[in-house]
Formats: sequence, structure tokens, C-alpha cells
Amino acid sequence: MSAAADEPVPAGARSPRRWAPPAPSLRMIPVIRRNFMVWRKLAASSVLANVADPLITLVAFGYGLGRLLPEIGGVPYIVFLAGGSICMSTMMAASFESLYSAFSRMHVQRTWESLLNAPLLLDDVLAAEWLWAAIKACMSGLAIILVAIGLGVSREPTLLAVLPVVVLTGLAFAAIGLCFNAVAKGYDFFSYYFTLVLTPMTFLSGVFFPVSQLPDWLQAASAWLPLTAAIDLVRPLVLGHWPEAVARPLAVLLAYAVVGFWVATALTRKRFAA
Repeated sequence: MSAAADEPVPAGARSPRRWAPPAPSLRMIPVIRRNFMVWRKLAASSVLANVADPLITLVAFGYGLGRLLPEIGGVPYIVFLAGGSICMSTMMAASFESLYSAFSRMHVQRTWESLLNAPLLLDDVLAAEWLWAAIKACMSGLAIILVAIGLGVSREPTLLAVLPVVVLTGLAFAAIGLCFNAVAKGYDFFSYYFTLVLTPMTFLSGVFFPVSQLPDWLQAASAWLPLTAAIDLVRPLVLGHWPEAVARPLAVLLAYAVVGFWVATALTRKRFAA
């Protein structure tokens, strides 16, 4: 074998064509384990940072503003808010991990480049980041569920069915975050995403008030948002009954997760091939 054959192949050259379907392998599992071992050292502060905002929202708005509002749909406001808080916590955790943390490993610390010296493809590393961000999101969503149970907001058996929705929601928002991560030049770029995408989505998706209160054209737009789809599935489960419509919100979340990861893969391949 020639010496040239022993030289490491650039990450972009070792990846499939830019828009070819993502092709990760089980070699991504050690990468997930590596991220977990690093996170474990800062687990307490990391969980607190991801859970604090939705938790404060649930308690402050639920007990404070909830005393000034009538019941919504025949349920106390804090119970109505709990479903939205679970989804919002999942969204924020997945977004922070797939943006700030992933960008640090990819661009600042150059961890991805080091990993690519091992027998790994770029698709393996990116899939590991996607799944790890979803795992972190599940932790945050589960934390809000446990808080809701502890406060007596909801102790319905249907809360168990919230967990698969939290997983799918984490995958959807992690995929979207990795798309923005692939084109980011620095941390400041992410403020546009949080300000112009996530914040409006929070108010348009029914976290704090029913979507039915919005104008018709905004209701139509809201129906295609991943946070709306997640809340449509989670809120009935928090209230103790099954969602009336399951196919549409599930399809929306699956589309954002699958198509989003495909786009993120293509954009990341382009960045590493440059």
C-alpha cells in the first residue's frame, strides 16, 4: 500500500454526495457516549440551565397569572400551561444543545475534526450530535413532567404517553438547530434564530393561550409549526385524555425531524467540503 493511501482523507471527501440521504452507522454510538461523559461533569448546571426558564414560567404564570384568569376550556390555567411548558422545555434544550454546544465542538474546539481522524464519517458525527441533543431535550421535558406531578398539576396515567412525543419533539428541534449550526459563523448568529424563530413560535403555538384566539391566517400558519404539533399531542395527555387528532401533528413532527436532519447533513457536508 502506498504512503499516499495511508494519509487521512478529508472529512468532505469521505462523505457521500452533498444531498445524498444521511448514512450514519452504529459508529456514532461512541460519539454519543463521549458527549455524555463530558456532560456528566457539568450535569447539574446543565440541567438547571435548560429547566429553569420553563419551570419559572410554569410556576410564575400558572400560580400568579392563573389566579387572575378564568378557566381555559374548563381546566385551571396552570394545568393548561403545563402541556405547553413541557414542550417548550424540550424545544429549548434541543435548540441550545444543537446550536451552542454543537458549534463549540464543531468550530471552536474542533472536536469534530479530531473525531474524523478515527474511522468515522461526518454523517456518524452529525447523527450523534442529533441524537445527543434529543436525549438532552428528553431530560428537560421529563424534568418538567416530574415537577408537574410533584406540584399536583397533573397525575394522569396518560402522562406516560407524553414521553414518546417528547422524544420526537427533541429530534425535530435538534434537526432544525443543526441546520442553523451548519451555516453559523459565530455564536452571535444564533441570537437571530432564538429571537426571530423560537420566540415568535412560543407565542403562536399555544403555550400561553389557545391558538383559537389568533386571527384565522395565523391559526393556519401555526398548524405547520413543530411546537404547535407537539402541544396538540401533549396537552390532552396532561389533561388525562387522548388527542382527538394524532396523524397530522405526528406527521408534522416527523417531517421536521427527518427532512430537517437531511438538510442539516447536506449543509454540514458543504461546510466541511469548503
